[in-house]
Formats: sequence, structure tokens, C-alpha cells
Amino acid sequence: MLYRKIPKNGDELSILGFGCMRLASKEDGSIDEERATRQVRDAIDQGVNYIDTAWPYHMGASEPFLGRALADGYREKVKVATKLPSWLIEKREDMDYYLNAQLEKLNTDHIDYYLIHALVGDLWDNVEKLGVADFLDKAKADGRIINAGFSFHGASEDFNRIVDAYGWDFCQIQYNYLDEKNQAGKAGLEYAASKDLGVIIMEPLRGGSLTKTVPQAVEEIWNEAPIKRTPAEWALRWVWNHPEVTVVLSGMSEDVHVEENLRIAGEAHSNSLTEEELQLIKRVENKYRELMRVECTGCQYCMPCPAGVNIPLCFELYNNLYLEGDPDTVKFMYAARVGGALGLEEPEFASRCVQCGQCLEKCPQHIDIPNVLYSVVNELEGPDLEQRAAMAREMFKQV
Repeated sequence: MLYRKIPKNGDELSILGFGCMRLASKEDGSIDEERATRQVRDAIDQGVNYIDTAWPYHMGASEPFLGRALADGYREKVKVATKLPSWLIEKREDMDYYLNAQLEKLNTDHIDYYLIHALVGDLWDNVEKLGVADFLDKAKADGRIINAGFSFHGASEDFNRIVDAYGWDFCQIQYNYLDEKNQAGKAGLEYAASKDLGVIIMEPLRGGSLTKTVPQAVEEIWNEAPIKRTPAEWALRWVWNHPEVTVVLSGMSEDVHVEENLRIAGEAHSNSLTEEELQLIKRVENKYRELMRVECTGCQYCMPCPAGVNIPLCFELYNNLYLEGDPDTVKFMYAARVGGALGLEEPEFASRCVQCGQCLEKCPQHIDIPNVLYSVVNELEGPDLEQRAAMAREMFKQV
């Protein structure tokens, strides 16, 4: 395991952090606690010392799970990060309420790395007005938190002013080879590092979209590389190639994810990619931009939809329509997965959207969700949707 240092406190953190937003799950969506606990502990045993969770992950179940997973001496081996749900803060007292509840959920007396969660300009303005600086100062003074930071999903013009607004120890940004100019982007990464902030990276694989379904045109580019690597390894190495990056979070839900990421994290030094390799990744980026229709990372912040639309799944399948080159299969899978063949009580089709706009306020990628859902309806539903859904229900009934 390679380690990088937080400038302000000297902590040496594993370059791979375990993200607890996408833990191993059962068929009903609940956390597969036995499998997830084993994966977390295996990662720690092999050098991971930074574990990240948050109040809303797994519908509130992630923090209590982590509190149990870190029993038996594992809590002392790691730095735990969790986040204040900034969108729920209405008064100064709310900040202490959520922090104290999180300490109880995590079964700990302190949070090593505490973040103000999912900041955009307006959310920062609100919590700043309500006294978040006083809250952080007092929580650090009484030992409930050790280091203060924030995670960011806003426009680039808001990032620097948030960095400058408080004496942060670290920050967390989305960064991957498709998001070099999105949100904080490379400019934000370099600005935070210039202020001696540790920089934690989320979404290095864009919610898995850079690895789940690799288009043939992209795969052909990867195959040109003299050194053969998986798409996940290329994406992770691209992020770790930046010396300003401290930790890269990975949501590891399968044993093979843990094994592969641990191997790469023992090799991925900064500035280790050659110019030829960087140009290869740039070509992959350009090819993805030609193929993708919506830049959704599957983060689930838009959920639950009050009208019952499964927005991330609709967008995943909409992208697959253009990435896989097999429209009949994608349309069938849309009818099956969104239409209830796999045990849903009600279909979650894009056509259920009522244009209420609630999702627009929540989306970190600033996607025009209702408008894109309209496109999903036009391209993935159609007059034979119910026939396809009935076929899917019958097929999965027989499996």
C-alpha cells in the first residue's frame, strides 16, 4: 500500500480509501453485512486506513453498519470520515444534533475526518450564515471531530471561495478523466493543494460507468496499449497520477474489486504514467463523449423520486442504448429492470415523471433530469413497452 500525507496534520493516509456508499448488497437492496464486513476488514488488513461514509448512504444504514464492522479492534486502525447533511440544516443546533447522532451510529467518540456534505454555493451560504464555522471550531475543541473538511458538487466558480472561507484541513471532490473540467475540476484540485488541503477524490470510476459496460470502440483503444490494464486500473491510475491527490475513494462491493484496487494501490505512484499512456486515456475520454447521452454517475442523490421514477437506472440504460450497440437487448432490459420483472411492487418507468423539479435541486451533476427522462421515454418505451415488460416478467418468473 502506498501512502500520501495530509499537509496540515502529517497524517499518512492510504492512497486507496474504502467508500461505503455502494457496499455489497442483498437482492432486496439491504447491505449484505457479512460480505461487506469481510471486505472492509480485508482492505484494512492490507493497508487501507481511510473509510468514508455519510448520513444518507444506503438509506441511513451505512453509518451503523460501519460502526459494527469496525469492532474487534478495527476502529483503532483507521481514520473514519463521515459528513454533516448540509441540506437538512435549518438552525445552528441541527449541526450538533446530526454530529452527535453520527457518533452514536458509528459507535465512536470522535470522527477523524468530518465533512460538510455535498456543498454547492447556496448550501454553503446557508450553513455559513447559520454558524458552521462556530460549530466546527467547537466540535474540534471538544474532540468530537479531529479534522474539518467539505465535499463539493457545485459550480467551479464557488469552489475557491469555499476553500478560502474557513481553515479547512481537507476537501473532497469528484475527479476522473471525464470530469477534468466539471465541478471543481483540475483547477480546483490544484487550488486546494496550493492551500495545503488534503484532497480526497470521489467518483474515480464515475459510479462504475467507466467499467460496467465498455463500448467496443473504447475497448479497441485500450487494446492498443503495450501494457494491458483493465478499464478500472486505467481510470484509477489516471487519478493517482496527480501528485495533488491524497486519497481516492472506491466503492468496492465485490471481492474482485477489493483485490484489484489493493494491487493497483501498491503500484500507482504520482507522475508514473507516460505521455503515450496519457494520450491513450485522452482518446478514450473523447470516444466516451461521442457516445454518452447523459453524464449521470449513479450517486442516487436525486432519489427517492416522489413520482416513483428510478432515475439513475433509467439513465444507466439510456446510456447503454448508445454504448452497447444492441438496442433490442437494452429495450428489453429496460422493460425488465424498470418494469417490475425483478420483484418491484410498481414499475419505475421514466414516463411516471410529473416534471415536479425536485430532482433538479439535488443533482450534483446539474443534469436537466426531467428533460432527459422525456428522451428516455421517447427512445426506450414506445407502444410495445407493456408487451416487453410482460415477456420479461414471464421469463424471470421461470428462472
